Parts: sequence; structure tokens; C-alpha cells
Amino acid sequence: MNKLKRISKVFNSADEISFDDTSRIVLMSDIHRGDGSWADDFSKNQNLYFAALTHYYNENYTYIEIGDGDELWKNKKASDVIYVHSDAFWLLSKFFNEGRLYLIFGNHDMCKKSDKFVKNNLYQYFDERDKKYYPLFENIKVHEGLVLRHSMTDHKILLIHGHQASFMDYEMWRLSRFLVRYLWRPLELFGVNDPTSTAKNYHMKDAVENKLTEWVIQEKHMLIAGHTHKPMFPEIGNPQYFNDGSSVHPRSITAIEIADGFIALVKWNVKTKDDGTLFIGREVLAGPRRLSDYFLS
Repeated sequence: MNKLKRISKVFNSADEISFDDTSRIVLMSDIHRGDGSWADDFSKNQNLYFAALTHYYNENYTYIEIGDGDELWKNKKASDVIYVHSDAFWLLSKFFNEGRLYLIFGNHDMCKKSDKFVKNNLYQYFDERDKKYYPLFENIKVHEGLVLRHSMTDHKILLIHGHQASFMDYEMWRLSRFLVRYLWRPLELFGVNDPTSTAKNYHMKDAVENKLTEWVIQEKHMLIAGHTHKPMFPEIGNPQYFNDGSSVHPRSITAIEIADGFIALVKWNVKTKDDGTLFIGREVLAGPRRLSDYFLS
């Protein structure tokens, strides 16, 4: 199956989420929550992430994680990730308990494609201190893709991770995981970047973006992805391929907000007040633009 057909298959089989101009949705991906070791790319931004999630929870957003939420190529056990980043999972569980959490798997957490894996690792977690299980995301479904359908206009927005446009990250993901876990992870200690990583290889990144854009042009639907770690926010009239960036960029995390009929690309980072006090703040990188302007373009 070629890459465009693969994306269309996800689009045609995806569950739909109805939304309107009063809805608030935040899209984040490529968090890569790890085990807290030197190889945990997320650790340096965990406070930014928690601050952002707290804001979105308090402002009544629905949180949709569009892939690579957990780093399960470098790490074998999801329980290690949950234990180290228990504060983040506690907050995610609050979203879940209010029906405001949706998860999409990416290539680095492709194992979530298995219902058995999800049941064994995400329905509940084992607290080492209390020596007992606690509910986490009981009966959750992890998706390959989701479709946002605007209830008034019937326009659709496809949400996928984006690895469907990469042969190595989709068809050969087990081989890629093996190489990352046993070859590139140890070499990172010596400053060697993984040349097979789409996020770090500009040629691979461009190839993925070109395929995703080609699908948008062919199918005439808006698409929001992650995977490349490169934020994208097109001008009105251009192909409607958006990318929410990542949570592992040095010193900042990015997200796409769909709120009150508008769409925006935002960044969270550490800022400084005039008196030298540090605080975590939100900054708009692109937009906000009316969604209806994209629907009509």
C-alpha cells in the first residue's frame, strides 16, 4: 500500500470527534516521556509541559496527544515512564476522568496499537510505594488517527502522527526500534545523533512533509500531524498541512490550539520579568486565524 493510500485508510476508518465554535482543543505530540535517565529528552521540559497542561485543564480544553507521547523505543517498560513522570500522568488522568483526553499512537509508541498492551499498561498502574494498583486510563482506546468534524459546516480535520508517510517508521518500525534501543541510544552518550531519525534528518523530514502535503492537496482536507518535530502553520490559501511541533525542543514546547472558532500555534517557555523573576509563559507563534477562513479557502 502506498503512503497516500495508507493515510486515506486511516482517515476513512478513524473515529470522529464533533466540535463547534465553542469547543476548546489542544493538540500536542512528540512528548517522548522517558525513564528520567540521561536519554530522557523530555525531562528538561517536564515543568513546561506540566504548566501548559495545567493551563489547558483549568481552561476546559480537550487534550489530544497525536503520537509519541511515551518513548517506548529507548525504554522497554511503560511502567518505568509512568513512575518517573507520575505528576504528568496524574494530570492526564484528570483530563481522562472528565472525558477530555484522546490518545493517538506514533512510531515511538506503536506498541499502543495492541489492545493487549494498552490494557496491561495504561488501564491501571502499580504504585511501588503502596504496593497496589490504581486506575489510570481505564478502558481507554488508543487510535491511529482521529477526525475532527465541525458540527455546523461538516468540514473534517484529520489528526495523525505522520509516521504513515515514512517507510522506516511505519513498515520497519520494529527494526528502527531495535537500532534506537541497542545502537543509537548508547551512542547518544557520546554526542552521536541518530541519522535514521526523521526529526533529526532534514532529507527524511522533507520527504514526510511532502507526502502529507500531497495528501492534503489530493483529498482537500485539513491535516494536523506531528512526527517531524517541525511546527507548521500555513497561510490561508496554501495546502492545509499543520504540524504541532514537539515537547523536546531545547527550552520550549509547542502546541496547536483550536479554540472558540480560531486556530493558533503556540509556544511555552521560561520567561523573565523585569525584576529577574522567572516564570513559564505562553507565546503565540502563528495565528490565531479563523478556522472558517481555511474551510472556505
